[in-house]
Amino acid sequence: MTRTPPMLPPGTRPLSKLPDFDPRQVPVAGHDAHLPAVPAPLLAPSAIRQRFAAPPHWEPELWAEPAFAGRQPSLASVLVPVVMRERPAVLLTERTMGLTTHSGQIAFPGGKQDDTDADATETALREAEEEIGLDRHLTEVIGAMPTYTTVTRFVVTPVVALVDPGYRLRINAGEVADAFEVPLDFLMNPAHHRRHVIEVDGVRREWFSMPYQDERAERFIWGATAAMLRNFYRFLSA
Repeated sequence: MTRTPPMLPPGTRPLSKLPDFDPRQVPVAGHDAHLPAVPAPLLAPSAIRQRFAAPPHWEPELWAEPAFAGRQPSLASVLVPVVMRERPAVLLTERTMGLTTHSGQIAFPGGKQDDTDADATETALREAEEEIGLDRHLTEVIGAMPTYTTVTRFVVTPVVALVDPGYRLRINAGEVADAFEVPLDFLMNPAHHRRHVIEVDGVRREWFSMPYQDERAERFIWGATAAMLRNFYRFLSA
């Protein structure tokens, strides 16, 4: 049966371009607490660097989302910035509401590949500089994950980099509303991975969410960002 998408509560900022759709209101279909968390030693920067240097045999769990009709695929990249703190963390952004795609959502810094970009890594580094002013000289790119295709038909390459904790950001307010860190051990623990399922207009849509509460707000990580983090979990736990 086709369900009516959950409506946005009054006074709540939307997290989707679909009119009034609020993914936070979609019931949780399940948790993955039965899966093991990635052990802390494997989350150390040196261990992640070694994992990319000698990758295990593994397969991504998630490859693509159901497409909206009429959009041609475009190449894109995101930077997955792992900040090298004593407790490593992932640097994420909150996109502004004025953007044409994925507005208001939690995302990695990144965007569409330009014709002048030499490769996916250059796209990710350039976009991170443009969006949040992350100095590429403070990043060490250690590898890339398999592509993930979004509902808006961006074929995204996640480029993983280790980031010096002394970084300073210059946020582009036209694209980014906020930037913040989430502990890597939180994201790599499937007990925090929630499954959602809904059918809209005859299309079954499934996604993960990983809500994280910091000192300022709840960071509702979902959709493509959560999917790429889930694949990162599969890679590190393989």
